[in-house]
Amino acid sequence: MAHLKHAGFTLLELLVVISIMALATAGVSLAIRDSGEQQLEREAQRLATLLESARAQARTNGTLVVWRPLPQGFRFEGLPANVKMPTQWLQTAVLVQPATPVVLGPEPLIPRQSITLSLPGSNSAPLQLATDGLRPFSIQSPQVAP
Repeated sequence: MAHLKHAGFTLLELLVVISIMALATAGVSLAIRDSGEQQLEREAQRLATLLESARAQARTNGTLVVWRPLPQGFRFEGLPANVKMPTQWLQTAVLVQPATPVVLGPEPLIPRQSITLSLPGSNSAPLQLATDGLRPFSIQSPQVAP
């Protein structure tokens, strides 16, 4: 008897290859660099955490702690020497408005304060960190002037 020779791939083999290609494509798209909006959100969340940490240190030690934005980063003044806080942004350039110091204690109730962060050259909307003086700093929608 003559044996029939089959050429080509089966439907199952084609489906497996297509599935592998789809998974690889999804993995590559997730590995693509974050958008400016996500980067700015990460910077704002990190700064809110750092401000609250410094605020807690100020209350614990009974000292005045001040956060100052700098052209290439920021600085916390008034913390004990054994407390090391970051002084650089995660991204190369973050714009801070207004570029004024933020007072973080030692009183439990601090003045109402806000900081607006933006990334130059990015299409992302600025983010505002604010506190009413009692609650922690949190990300809020920037206030639009009428």
